[in-house]
Amino acid sequence: MASDAYTSLVYARRWPVLGRLAYLLLKLLGAEIPRRVPVGPGFILAHGGFGVVIHSKAQIGANVRIYPGVTLGRGDVYLPAEQSRFEGIVVEDDVIVGTGAKVLCSEGVLRLRRGSVVGANAVLTQSTGEYEIWAGMPAKCVGQRPRPEAA
Repeated sequence: MASDAYTSLVYARRWPVLGRLAYLLLKLLGAEIPRRVPVGPGFILAHGGFGVVIHSKAQIGANVRIYPGVTLGRGDVYLPAEQSRFEGIVVEDDVIVGTGAKVLCSEGVLRLRRGSVVGANAVLTQSTGEYEIWAGMPAKCVGQRPRPEAA
């Protein structure tokens, strides 16, 4: 039930008047998801998402599940932002990002393609393919997730 409340706050961030309050409440509860980050329908911030940090240049698709302790951000934090070649992170539909995973991009756009899974505590620094499973430090493709059957 708590996850539903957190997820509701994620969507409320976009409200014109109360959005800032929803953003601040979410941040107070331990999840940093800037207001400008678009989030598709069916998003789940599992277990409240405590410790989740998402860069303002991220985009999140539909039916994405993000677990606690996840970071989606720059991999070149040693550089001033104006010198970074980081352009963003795109999380496509039906992606799962496991507890403690770090998705870090230093150049261009990193894409978590449709249906991919990033395992718990993985450190991912490259784009995935569709329905791939990535795990480890550094993360490597360790398998394929079953694709949904055509309707």
